[in-house]
Amino acid sequence: MIAEKNYEISEGTYAICSNGENGSKILEEEGIYEIRENPSHIIEYGCNYFGSTYNGRREGSMQMLNSRYKVPIVIEDSRNMIFFPTANKEEPSCCWIALNKIKMYSQYGKKTSVEFINGERFIFDISFRSFQNQVLRASRLDSILNSRKKQIFMN
Repeated sequence: MIAEKNYEISEGTYAICSNGENGSKILEEEGIYEIRENPSHIIEYGCNYFGSTYNGRREGSMQMLNSRYKVPIVIEDSRNMIFFPTANKEEPSCCWIALNKIKMYSQYGKKTSVEFINGERFIFDISFRSFQNQVLRASRLDSILNSRKKQIFMN
């Protein structure tokens, strides 16, 4: 199915991948959709939709992780919607993957096979080592955020 612009990232969104020059393939719990918007614009719109900016979210992630390259983005923090990129966001091959939707992943040649929590498997054009680093970085961001939330509720 091809949808129009302004896709709203939800808890059912598993991954957002480039599908040509100005399109995206959205992997959701219910199926796969194509839209006429590139992945970076969808991520930016998602940040705006949930009350922030991409640059603000990126800056926050960079500060918490002390990292500047391919940082994960918190789209919506109360539901732990954290997405991480498989490449530089401007690269045509970049996919954004929801951390909490990954069940397991493994090496598949020079790429990475990911099984999502709904049992669907997809192959991503990223080395296993790089994918593992991205998962660890996103998991660390999730851990920092959860730790800070606990501190707020304890005070």
